[in-house]
Amino acid sequence: MSSRIVVWSGLGIVLLFLVVGAAWLLSLPSASLAAVPPAIDGKEAEATIAALKPPKRQRPLIAIVGINDATETTDYLMPYGILRRADVADVVALATKPGPVKLFPALQVQPDATVAEFDAQHPEGADYVIVPAMMRDDDADVLVWIKSQATKGATIIGVCAGAKVVGASGLLDGKRATTHWYSLKEIREKHPTIRYVADRRFVVDQGVATTTGITASIPMMLTLIEAIAGRDKAEAVGRDLGLAHWDARHASAAFTFTRPFALTAIGNTLAFLSHEQLGIELTPDMDEVSLALVADAWSRTYRSRAVTFAAKDGAIVSRNGMRILPDQVAANWPAGRLVPSMADPRPAKALDQALRDISARYGARTTDFVAMQLEYPKQP
Repeated sequence: MSSRIVVWSGLGIVLLFLVVGAAWLLSLPSASLAAVPPAIDGKEAEATIAALKPPKRQRPLIAIVGINDATETTDYLMPYGILRRADVADVVALATKPGPVKLFPALQVQPDATVAEFDAQHPEGADYVIVPAMMRDDDADVLVWIKSQATKGATIIGVCAGAKVVGASGLLDGKRATTHWYSLKEIREKHPTIRYVADRRFVVDQGVATTTGITASIPMMLTLIEAIAGRDKAEAVGRDLGLAHWDARHASAAFTFTRPFALTAIGNTLAFLSHEQLGIELTPDMDEVSLALVADAWSRTYRSRAVTFAAKDGAIVSRNGMRILPDQVAANWPAGRLVPSMADPRPAKALDQALRDISARYGARTTDFVAMQLEYPKQP
């Protein structure tokens, strides 16, 4: 009798979970809104540029900071690659402690210095500090260092969910801001004085800038380049990246947790027998921005994970000087398990191609699922 009770109790619990899960799925919207980004007033654009002007040096010093065990891939590498490519500032990649920075969801890099080494070399502080998303928002070393840099006059730029880290430092209290759509509810609950600004990919207020999701660091960095070196320089870098136009326009309502998003996450996770490790060969002088975007996209399908390899152990130096550490030492990789080629030298086009390749391999729903995580506007 007792065994029957256990069996029926177990079945009852499973049934309850199924009912609750079905109710939750049905409560989600069936699709995100097909919103059109509103136009931006010329005065607002000018004010943004003025607010991002270098606070200290004619040639600014820009520090990108991460924690060693879990910093977001594209948030960390894309600002570095774009700003180094532009050559309008001195750019350094930092970590809180010695050793490599393990990025998520893919890649591992060797930073230029620790925050302590940076402070010893530059006691006056940076002009700009870029704060990527991190797996922890309460890392004491990061919070103390960000606040100290702000006290020294640095402009703080929280990329994507890096806004949560900036918020935890207290620097967003009472300010206008934005963040990745998925983190918006959390940051507003934890920091109720933050004034959320919708329909903007980036917002600048009183020495602190924040952006929406991962790919927003492209227009954010181009706008920063414009503030430092002028529109012509920013446009030249934009063309080099594969962007003919950029600004702060954003359709916030197009990014939300939907039923297809949830079902794709569940379905792709449950298809564990067909999960893949897809190889990316690291080669000298490869573009770190393209690498970050492509590895990030393929590692967010919930069907695959990008794994880097190289013929020899040790760091491979990218186009703009980032030292990237291979996940595996291998002379080659099975042909059917390689990430498709990143032949286009323009990073924005490399991402578009990666999304098309993901669609061909896993279907359009997975592509939409990845683009939603990257908060990447659908391309015409």
